[in-house]
Order: sequence, then C-alpha cells, then structure tokens
Amino acid sequence: MSVLVVGVSHRTAPVALLERVSVSGDALIKLLHDVQRDIRVAESMVVSTCNRVEVYAVVDRFHAAVNAISELLGLHSGVPLEQLAGHLYVHYEDRAVEHLFAVGSGLDSMVLGEGQILGQVRSALRLAQEQGTLGPTLNELLQQTLRVGKRSHTETGIDRAGASLVGVGLTLAERTLGPIRGRRALVVGAGSMSALSAATLQRAGVTDIVVVNRTHDRAVRLARAVGGRAAEFGELTTELARADLVISCTGATDVVITADMVPAREMFLLDLALPHDVDPAVRRLPGVTLVDLESMQDGTADADTDDGGRAEAVAAVREIVAAEVATYLSAERAARVTPTVVALRSKAADVVETELGRLVARVPELDGRARDEVAQTVRRVVDKLLHEPTVRVKQLAESAAGDHYAEALRELFNLDPKVPDAVRRIESIDPETSMREVGG
Repeated sequence: MSVLVVGVSHRTAPVALLERVSVSGDALIKLLHDVQRDIRVAESMVVSTCNRVEVYAVVDRFHAAVNAISELLGLHSGVPLEQLAGHLYVHYEDRAVEHLFAVGSGLDSMVLGEGQILGQVRSALRLAQEQGTLGPTLNELLQQTLRVGKRSHTETGIDRAGASLVGVGLTLAERTLGPIRGRRALVVGAGSMSALSAATLQRAGVTDIVVVNRTHDRAVRLARAVGGRAAEFGELTTELARADLVISCTGATDVVITADMVPAREMFLLDLALPHDVDPAVRRLPGVTLVDLESMQDGTADADTDDGGRAEAVAAVREIVAAEVATYLSAERAARVTPTVVALRSKAADVVETELGRLVARVPELDGRARDEVAQTVRRVVDKLLHEPTVRVKQLAESAAGDHYAEALRELFNLDPKVPDAVRRIESIDPETSMREVGG
C-alpha cells in the first residue's frame, strides 16, 4: 500500500475552476466517503482550501486509484473530467510525502510561508479521524507534516517573510487608501479566515471594526474579541455604505455582495472567499477597488517587499523539508521490513522448539539441568546466526530499493510475514535481544 495525492491548486488552475472544484461542509464529507468506498483505497483524507483541493489516499493500485479519484473530483465539481484532467497533478509514494511536507510548510501556498495552511491541514486530519477514513499510514504522515510545518515556521521565520493572504491584501489596500489606521473596516463572515482578518486589522491599528455574519451570535463573539461591534446580516448594505475597507470570506455558494449594494466612492474590497462573495461587476463602480483571489495570483509578489529575507527563508525551509522527507522515508522503509524480520525469528523459534522436542524424545535420560543447558546453547547459536542478517536487512531496507531485500529474505527462508502471533512467539528465543533487533 502506498500514499497517493491527486489534486488541483492555484498553481495548476485558474480561480474560476478552483471555485467549481472547491468543496466544504456536507459536500466535503460526501467526497471523503466516496473516495473511501473505492475498493482500491484503504485510507483517505481531503484538504480543501481557497487555493487547493487535494485527495490523499493509501492505495494498492496506482493507475486504477488515480482514475477513480479523478473521476470523483469531476463528479463532485460538475467539471467534465476531460476539462479537469489537464489541471490535475498526481504525486505518489516518495513524491507524495515531499509534496505534503511542502504544503504544510507553506512552500506551495499562493503566498509563500503563510501559516494558515497548518490549521487547514489539521482540520482535514480531524475531519478524516471523525469520519473514520484515517488509518495508521496517513495519521503518521499527517502528524509528521504538522511537526515539519511547525519546525519550518519556528526555525526560519518564513511566515514573517511571506505574509498571509490577509496581510498581502491589507498591503494592497494601503496602496489604494493610504494608511488604514483610523479607517472604518467591515468584516463579512465569522469563520477562521474572518477571525484572522479581524485580528490583523486590529494589529494594524484599525479600531472601527464591524462584523456581519448570518449567525449573529458568532458575529458578536468575533466583534467582541477585536473590540469592534456586530451588525445583523440584514444591515449589510447599510454597513457597506459606511465602510472604507471590506474583507469578505463566507462559506456562501452565491454572491453575498452585489454591485447595487456598494456605493460608488473610494473604498477597497478584499474578497477571500471561494466561491466569490463579491460580484466582479463591483470593479466597474467609480472609486471602488476589488481584489480577490484571482487578482492576487498576479499581484501577490508585488505586495511582498522583503525579497532577500523571503528567499533566504524559503531556501532554509526547503532544506528542512528535504531532511525531514529523507528521515521519514528511511523510517518508513525500515518499518516495512519488520514483519519479515519477525517472521524469520518466529520460524527460527519454531525450528528450535521442534528440535528440542525431538531431542527429549530420543534421549529421555537427560536430566532437567542438561536439557536447559542444551536449549540455551541452541537458542544462542540461532540468535547469533540471525543477528547479522536481520540487522543488515533493516539497514538495507532504508534505501529506495529496500523492499527488494525483504522480499529476497522471504523467498530464501519461505517466510510468511503475516503470521498473526509472530510478535508473541518471537519472545521465546530471547526477549531482550530479539525485540531489540526487531524494533531498533
């Protein structure tokens, strides 16, 4: 079984297509279960953000699984597969691990180093756990991804070199409005991105913050957290007339802010939703500037001024990711050979016990002390003979061709690595030495 990634992101598709492919809520859960139901899939998880939709799966057949997952992405998005296929990317085994570590570290984000992706990966992990589609392979890989992401941000400061989407958006807003301190800001939505937006506005010195959300209680909680005020969703048009700066990020499937709701005067709207919250026709209004994810694809680099610091941080994160990938793959390959080593030592234990039984039957006059001494001697001989090959095969298993060595060992000794009680029976040889060799 191997890890497979099939996805589409801002690197491979226009925002208009990403809007159609994006899934959330019940649609996300349905996609997750549809992937899991495929007979080729043992484990699954879906990462769905405003910049990417990626299906991670543990599969036993590469081509069949790729085709099945691609078809499901097309089916759930309503995008014909022949249209979607050209924008999909596929990573498998080692490349899948490398890709996920890069994603978690912010190297694959629209804004390099943005820290939100770690929370989004954590949410995807939690959802897969809740829905029962996560198994040991993906769970371990995702836990490592979170650790690598935290390490990357802690040791390199890449999250400071590459600001979040909100930070970039506010930089663009200041180019239009001038300093935003003292401006009136309106946040539409009360989810995690809206909370980040409100907090970023507060840190930037904006004190007049209004939060509007369909669920008013959530708007009240967010507004209270940033020292602002909440307004009813029905007051959205009124609040738009008062605002200088608007940030919208809801989970709506239709446009929330239409052109007739926006006054024709100087104001800046930042639309971070997918699908769009703001009608693109707003751009035609005099004095109004609208920036959305699509326009940020072209303008993000211009908004980030610390190119030298960013390049240094990115290079450092790439080194961390490469080292962590190598460590993970080495440990994962070594773990694959463990059942074979256990089976070998279990078979040796069976041979020892069988021969000792024959000895007792043939030489019944041996007293108990003599039998114990013979038994210990035979077990020590077997243990010493197996020590070198078992240690060596574990070392060789850490290489890219490690599976071949384990396979050769199974063929040479006619082993079954799936012996159900192998771990228990191995202890009959020498618990301390044997388990040390298997586990360490």
